[in-house]
Amino acid sequence: MASPLVRVSNLTKGTVVAERCRVASSVVDRTVGLLATAEVAPGEGLWIERSPSIHMFFMRYPIDAVFVDAHGRVTRVVADLKPWRVVPWARGARDCLELRAGEAAASATTAGDELVLEPLEG
Repeated sequence: MASPLVRVSNLTKGTVVAERCRVASSVVDRTVGLLATAEVAPGEGLWIERSPSIHMFFMRYPIDAVFVDAHGRVTRVVADLKPWRVVPWARGARDCLELRAGEAAASATTAGDELVLEPLEG
């Protein structure tokens, strides 16, 4: 079964963070993450459920990592996270939104902002 697709919006800033974002909720999807991709396309992302920490082992490109608590509140933004780095724990976070490097700044997303996921078809 394919992962659900959502649009991620920043309610605080009135911006769209990701037009098309895949939700990784299964153990396999959460483990593989973006490893099987050559890049994250502009406007796309991966929302990893139950992931208050991430690693960049075997990644081929940098990303922005946006950590979010259970209520959709951004707890931490790690911009331009390079391959082979680790974010061991983002305090208060439950999930992690992985974006193309620069997308967090482009949507003006910062700690304290409220994000919402809107289901997409297909």
